[in-house]
Amino acid sequence: MTRLCILQAVYRSVVIAKLLNAACALWGFTTADDRNRIEAVVRRGARAGLYPVDVSAAVQLVEDSDDVLFSRIQNSAHHVLHELLPHPNMHVYELRPKRHNMSLTSHWDQRNFISRSLLKDMY
Repeated sequence: MTRLCILQAVYRSVVIAKLLNAACALWGFTTADDRNRIEAVVRRGARAGLYPVDVSAAVQLVEDSDDVLFSRIQNSAHHVLHELLPHPNMHVYELRPKRHNMSLTSHWDQRNFISRSLLKDMY
């Protein structure tokens, strides 16, 4: 393994992992300036050759991380956050495929991870 590959692995496992670690909980509370700073860290790593340029922006990395966490919460009844999910919807209309079968309520906060994940792609 070359020295550059090792540096790339360290950058991904340390810097990118730290950025994504609490992103699902805090992403809704970030401002545009905060998001630009996170993007700048990813761009600097790409310029230095530590991170592939063709990899998505930080926003896409956070969304992918959110999707993985939401699917783990949804599919595991033993997950700590599973009890925060709303009850399954009892009406089955079979109109189009959906991301989940959870019931939606009228009170939603886009800063909340669960609300953000439940409403994603629900158009």
